[in-house]
Amino acid sequence: MSGFLDNLLNGLALGSVYALIALGFVTIFKASGVLSFAHGSLLLLGGYLVAVLHDDIGFAGALAVAVLATAAVAGALDRLVLQRVGTDPHSAHVQTIVTIGIDIVLVTDLARRIGGDLLPLGDPWGAAVTDLGPVTVADSRIAAILVSAVAIAGAFALFRFTPWGLSLRAAAEDGEAAALMGVRLTRVRTVAWCLAGGLAALAAVFLVAFPAPGLERTTGQIALKAFPAAILGGMTSPVGALVGSMLIGLTEAFVAGYQSDLHVLGEGFGDVAPYAVMVLVLLVRPAGLFAAKGAARV
Repeated sequence: MSGFLDNLLNGLALGSVYALIALGFVTIFKASGVLSFAHGSLLLLGGYLVAVLHDDIGFAGALAVAVLATAAVAGALDRLVLQRVGTDPHSAHVQTIVTIGIDIVLVTDLARRIGGDLLPLGDPWGAAVTDLGPVTVADSRIAAILVSAVAIAGAFALFRFTPWGLSLRAAAEDGEAAALMGVRLTRVRTVAWCLAGGLAALAAVFLVAFPAPGLERTTGQIALKAFPAAILGGMTSPVGALVGSMLIGLTEAFVAGYQSDLHVLGEGFGDVAPYAVMVLVLLVRPAGLFAAKGAARV
């Protein structure tokens, strides 16, 4: 029973962190129709900034700077690069390909700076653990759940109660009509990129905290595990991204926890389990669990 509870808590913690990344995917897609493959490099950038700044300004200060700086970089990439490619829906595919190039450039530079080192982020939880009845949980996992819950609640509040959130929903529903009604689509999508970049930087802290060894040059690849979560939710639903993230996080945790019982599937099955779940769900719900119903022409 303790093993089940341990896997459950680990899965919830992973799912909470993946939700931060998946919300970024969904927000950008709703605002611009672009599927951002630059998310991994933004996550790596946020983690790198915390790693190099925490000795000088403390962990909290480094995290604040990293979130703001990564958000600014993400917004600048959209404004100065992607919007120059085009802002109409027909150019979204081209912009998606451009994000691949952006990711390669940023990851290459950051990998050169990190080298073969493992960089600590100086988080205050360290290797501390807490006993919750029969289960021993790393403090970093508890912090991941609590901080992610606050950040996700804040993001949902932005979607629901702010003029930008209303503009985002209008742009996602019908961009041309929203523009005719005075919605500044370029501003909406730039703010969406800023929000996604800030959430990615926040996620980096918990992805490399204990029991992970620290930040390395391949850390950004973890963002790809949140990609199935966004797909499962339907790519346009923040609620779907949250549900999909929890499903992926729990799947990964339970597969890792019961790896010895699943040895017939191969020792590396845990790495592909999120994608296996995505494929199985899409066979039943090709548009995702929470995809919006499109208009039917009759």
